[in-house]
Amino acid sequence: MTTNFSKKSPLNIVLIGALLIFNVAFANAVAKVTRLECEYLANPIGVDSPHPRLMWVMDDRRQGAKQTAYQLSVSTDSVELTKGIANNWQKVKIMSDVNRVNYNGKALQPYTKYYWRVQVWDKDGKTVTSPVATFETGLMGMVNWKGGWISDGHNANTKPAPYFRHAFDITKKIKSARAYIAVAGLYELYVNGEKIGNHRLDPMYTRFDRRTLYVTYDVTRQLQAGKNAVGVLLGNGWYNHQSTAVWYFDKSPWRNRPAFCLDLRVTYTDGTTETISSNRNWKTHTGPITFNSIYTAEHYDARLELPGWNTASFIDTAWKDAFDRSAPSNNIVAQTMQPIRAIEKIPVQSIKKLDDKTYLFDLGRNISGVSSITVKGEAGTVIRLKHAEKLGKNGFADQSNIDIHYRPTDDQDPFQTDIFILSGKDEETFMPRFNYKGFQYVEVSSDKPIELKKESLSGYFMHSDVEAVGTINSSSNTLNKIWQATNTSYLSNFFGYPTDCPQREKNGWTGDAHIASETGLYNFDGITIYEKWMADHRDEQQPNGVLPSIIPSNGWGYEWGNGPDWTSTVAIIPWNLYLFYGDSKTLGDNYDAIKKYVNHIDDLYPTGLTTWGLGDWVPVKSVTPVEFTSTAYYFADVTIMAKAAKLFGRLDDQKKYEALALKIKTAFNAKYLNTATGIYDKGFQTEQSVPLFWGMVPDGLKHKVASVLADRVKEANNHLDVGILGTKAILSALSDNGYADVAYSIASQETFPSWGWWIARGATTLYENWNIDADDALSLNHIMFGEIGAWYYKGIGGIKPDPQSPGFKNVLLTPNFVEKLDHFESEHTGPYGKIVSAWKRKGDVVEYSVVIPANSTAMIYFPAGKTITANGKAVNAVNGLKVVAGNYAYLIK
Repeated sequence: MTTNFSKKSPLNIVLIGALLIFNVAFANAVAKVTRLECEYLANPIGVDSPHPRLMWVMDDRRQGAKQTAYQLSVSTDSVELTKGIANNWQKVKIMSDVNRVNYNGKALQPYTKYYWRVQVWDKDGKTVTSPVATFETGLMGMVNWKGGWISDGHNANTKPAPYFRHAFDITKKIKSARAYIAVAGLYELYVNGEKIGNHRLDPMYTRFDRRTLYVTYDVTRQLQAGKNAVGVLLGNGWYNHQSTAVWYFDKSPWRNRPAFCLDLRVTYTDGTTETISSNRNWKTHTGPITFNSIYTAEHYDARLELPGWNTASFIDTAWKDAFDRSAPSNNIVAQTMQPIRAIEKIPVQSIKKLDDKTYLFDLGRNISGVSSITVKGEAGTVIRLKHAEKLGKNGFADQSNIDIHYRPTDDQDPFQTDIFILSGKDEETFMPRFNYKGFQYVEVSSDKPIELKKESLSGYFMHSDVEAVGTINSSSNTLNKIWQATNTSYLSNFFGYPTDCPQREKNGWTGDAHIASETGLYNFDGITIYEKWMADHRDEQQPNGVLPSIIPSNGWGYEWGNGPDWTSTVAIIPWNLYLFYGDSKTLGDNYDAIKKYVNHIDDLYPTGLTTWGLGDWVPVKSVTPVEFTSTAYYFADVTIMAKAAKLFGRLDDQKKYEALALKIKTAFNAKYLNTATGIYDKGFQTEQSVPLFWGMVPDGLKHKVASVLADRVKEANNHLDVGILGTKAILSALSDNGYADVAYSIASQETFPSWGWWIARGATTLYENWNIDADDALSLNHIMFGEIGAWYYKGIGGIKPDPQSPGFKNVLLTPNFVEKLDHFESEHTGPYGKIVSAWKRKGDVVEYSVVIPANSTAMIYFPAGKTITANGKAVNAVNGLKVVAGNYAYLIK
């Protein structure tokens, strides 16, 4: 370990002493192997891939720590594995530092648990053996399903949710049991009265007639000797969209009454197996959920409850037989991803009684999710829970900013308003099962007086349960709050696919998603969600390459909003996954899709310039031509296509798309760039920043173009004048080209238009419009302006993946020590471990600390013109400083 503190200062003497102790501790540290994952999940069950990815992290904090070799072992026998014997796959010792390997042993069998571990050799040639991890296969193909698809025989317009049950006997001793359930719609699964798992809104939304997901559960503990019962409750979700809105999901080609297929496979201690499957002998009934809509809300009549309906002792003679149904698709695959959960319970911050029958609850922050209410009242009392993001002038909940696209046919399905009818039996609690909303306020009204207190209601923040892998902290409270608000908006729009907003639409808008993808990947381990969503892209792509603007889609969006400025998701997100994880699988899976997409644009626009797109959506005032921004994204897609072709060794494609990229760039610059002045078109902020960000500016003109951009920002009094495409580009365009302080002046603003202005006005999430007093585009929980969350890491902390050594195998560090910050700390945990880039200002000196994880390296690029020292000695970093894994400290003057 090296330090950069001067030995002349008493403070630095103390710091050096502490660092020496720190060094000794790390020198004596023992290497470990941690974070063993299969398909980016810890010990998953229900894996369908015949060659799943196995990965690990070498945790070794010594200077220069690295893996020099590894040996991977996979077995169905855990005892033998611990003895070093593997019956499925045992690689020979491989001299390599890779930490992700595709399984390539004996063919994996369905319904099988596999044990695996890895032995690695450290920098000194010493071996370190990992703990044993597991993965378990699922059905591994459609042919292995035994159950039939069933429903209750009602049509798609029937409102009450269907309940199903089946009783059975177990006469042998159970070794293990798994439930495999595929659903068209949503579900909750019960065994002997116990809800299985803590997932919400399973299975994830797909194009139902092209791909159906199934989920696997371990239900060994819930089964018992003798009589048992399994229960399934179905919800509509996106499959049976009964609410009416501008996207016509009520007319989806797949729409039908929810249905499911279930196999409950029991393995006995004598080695035999038995499968209890769904069929027409199951019983069905309706119950207290009288209506449910993923778009609007849920209605629940507690007087219709069926106590014990999912237990073995329940008398179901009044229930009807189930009906056979055809499968919704011929492609039923495992849901291998982090599920949606109710992540955080949020207490009410304040309560107000508005009149004798109306209360207003304020959570104090905007979230996606549901509310839960506990209340006591007379039987038949109707309680309405209206969820909103803001209040009207009268103090009541105001939905005028989020219900604008709803087109109800009657008043029976109020927007974001749960309806709860009391049974009159003591205290009752209601929380919807098959819905989520975007809200801060809950207005609770009743047709009969009830008494409520602050503790009567809680909010539950729901989203895909992705692990946080990034942290930011700084001396600017505004910056810290913007980062928190950005993360809240990102998570609020992560529900098995990325969405635009959790209230008004819940649609998978492509433009919003690729703009926010770096923000998401710096902050959260979201690869499983994105991989699933890229499969949705392949499901939705037409033979000619065209994609819809929202994905998944029922057919809406092929005709509007789907130019390259939006649907570049097909290329940008797989490329970003490759950069952040060093994993080319999704890029390979999407290779043909990207190729078809760019070829179609080339056919339509042979000049290299395209006018297909929405343009710089929601600008402050200056409007950039659609051709300008769409051509830039077209160039980005073709460039990614060429890089992918090179990566996969497809040389003919590489030459073709490199030539096409050059053609687009040349045509673009010929039309829009004034080489004498460095001004693109009219020199708007978007026009100067987008070409810089996407690499369209000739090398010799980058400084001139960036200088014009900086001047235009200063002319706007260091404020933004961009829409969402300009927002994606402007901060990095400045900080990557010598104007980090100008970028910071934008990012830290607290007056209109800026992120900080929203925060100053009380925002806890990001908004849809810079002007929160605008007449439209006023969702208060949007992610489309969320690039700032990635820029903190890139533009101030300077943590960037290296395209030549992706997945942070080699970390590019380009910190910017902006003058108006006293300190800044950024951390990101990548595939090799935690990366730290942190600095603090002490007078005219900046103390810069770096941590590079084991098995990685870094190249540090310090700002030009600075003096760099470490351990009191000058460091030559003019062309960058290459460092190995370890902890470093530098002084910059």
